[in-house]
Amino acid sequence: MNLLSAENISKSYSEKKLLNKINLGINEGDKIGLIGINGTGKTTLLKILAGVEKPDQGAIITGNWVRIEYLPQNPEFDPEATVLEQVFRGNSNIMKLIREYQEAIRCQQSSEIIARLAHDMDLMNAWNFESEARTILTKLGYSDFNAKIGALSGGQKKRVVLAAALVNPSDLLILDEPTNHLDNDAIDWLEQYLNKRKGSLLMITHDRYFLDRVVNQIIELDRGSLYIYKGNYSYFLEKKIEREEIEGASEKKRQSLLRKELAWIKKGAKARTTKQKARIDRFEKLSEQTGDGLDEKLQISVASSRLGKKVIELENTSKSFDGISVIDKFSYILPRNDRVGIIGPNGCGKSTLLNIICGRVTPDNGKVEVGETVKIGLYTQEIKPIDGSLRVIEYIKETAEYLSTAEGYRISASQMLERFLFPPALQWSLIEKLSGGEKRRLNLLKVLMEAPNILLLDEPTNDLDVETLSVLEDYLDDFKGAVIAVSHDRYFLDRMAEKIFSFEGNGSIVQYPGNYSDFKEKSSQFQNTGASNKTLDKVKEPDKNLNICKTIGKNKEKPLKFSFHEQKEYAEIDDTIAEIEDKINKIKRKIEEAFADYILLQQLLIEKEDMEAQLKKKMERWVYLNELAENISKGK
Repeated sequence: MNLLSAENISKSYSEKKLLNKINLGINEGDKIGLIGINGTGKTTLLKILAGVEKPDQGAIITGNWVRIEYLPQNPEFDPEATVLEQVFRGNSNIMKLIREYQEAIRCQQSSEIIARLAHDMDLMNAWNFESEARTILTKLGYSDFNAKIGALSGGQKKRVVLAAALVNPSDLLILDEPTNHLDNDAIDWLEQYLNKRKGSLLMITHDRYFLDRVVNQIIELDRGSLYIYKGNYSYFLEKKIEREEIEGASEKKRQSLLRKELAWIKKGAKARTTKQKARIDRFEKLSEQTGDGLDEKLQISVASSRLGKKVIELENTSKSFDGISVIDKFSYILPRNDRVGIIGPNGCGKSTLLNIICGRVTPDNGKVEVGETVKIGLYTQEIKPIDGSLRVIEYIKETAEYLSTAEGYRISASQMLERFLFPPALQWSLIEKLSGGEKRRLNLLKVLMEAPNILLLDEPTNDLDVETLSVLEDYLDDFKGAVIAVSHDRYFLDRMAEKIFSFEGNGSIVQYPGNYSDFKEKSSQFQNTGASNKTLDKVKEPDKNLNICKTIGKNKEKPLKFSFHEQKEYAEIDDTIAEIEDKINKIKRKIEEAFADYILLQQLLIEKEDMEAQLKKKMERWVYLNELAENISKGK
């Protein structure tokens, strides 16, 4: 059944045409990934389909019964709302009812009103929604449900609105970069959630593993037109190669015709007859065709600055913030051609490690020694303010007009821009007219134009399109120097990393050989056995002489039910969590009052960290017990 149809949709911004009479239908069961180079209009298309923005031409047709939920790239927030209040800000009837009931309780309205609303909550099965919202927030790595939105970081806010989009009932879920600001575990969970979720999905994401495992259709937006591929990302790659080969054959045919027409004209033919004039017109028309179907990428290996024997050495490096250790006695000697991927939960200290390496942050203990020939290029999540009145090529030429290749040739700033998907026409555009993703790509290129011999990349995949990531990965393959990258992009880590630094709590950084998939395989082995390396050899083979008859009765499935202790824990856990949250709030107030008493402040910070650890464990148990209760009720 068709949920939504877009007919002859066109949209332009100033002289730039983003969408050119495109047509699209979304049906029940469709799970669509929208891809394309930054600045081509992907986000604009999502806004039009979600009804947030109007097209210049064409129409969006949806059934009256179709419910659409939209996660924008830059959502709006009420800074005074709590996390749960923000989650329940949807416009569906059930969300309105939950807010009305919560308001009635808060304002202590009459028992008759509260009873009526409670009855409506029963009829709409609304009681499960708060439980589901808490579960989703916890899985996304956030458990402080009563925190004010205004006090959260940008990444935390994005996770809250993602939870809101997931919990609100919808027939079509539209997500713009849902994996940004999520750590690897949260991305794994979201991938599984969307695979199980009923209803249609349309999303923009740069996560290629995510696209491969979740979607059943890829739509590519290229120069205002849509190309539809009925399969996942791997299928898309195969079919795009075929499409470009066909376009390449057409381009070769065009070039052959041009050569023939040019040879004829050079013979000195005069346009005296209608036939001769027609041939000249034909030549001019062929010459005007640009062969836009071909994306020519410059294959160049840029020479980095000379790197001496000593690169970077960290010895017993430690760093704490507010009494909480994020890096504890970390030592490492960086080889010349190292490729390191850094992973860990949000806020664990990954960016801090990069900042210590490049000297932006001073460690509390230990030392960092940097070789005299080291030239660090740092790409961060925060883009420095750019003068929007500059043209793209002027901004790059501020850093360098030429780079030298490993073969000794010189590459112009314009050629480097072309390699990073800025065609000649776009190079003379004002920076203020670029999209957010195009500005990030431009900032990345500026770092590379400095010809560093050590690259530190902090979440380089955020807001970059898939094609730009492919260009960056190819560039890193040829880069003559060390690369250290913080990333949650599993595909990127598999492509570039030869070892993984994993932040595993209390400032501990554990090194694993191999890429991200190797790391996951080792982690799953330890989880499945429940044993460390030292204990794996102690696992005994099963006794082959065991009487099989004794085990037959054990193979019979028993009905799922709570144990006595689980039943007691399930009944008490909500109150336990509320008590811990109340204690944390009281400690926070004491911290605010003790700003002048350093000794007391340290004690309170340690106490707060301990209570937050207890809260996290209880929330994990809460999720487990509620899922178990749901399965019991379903008779699983």
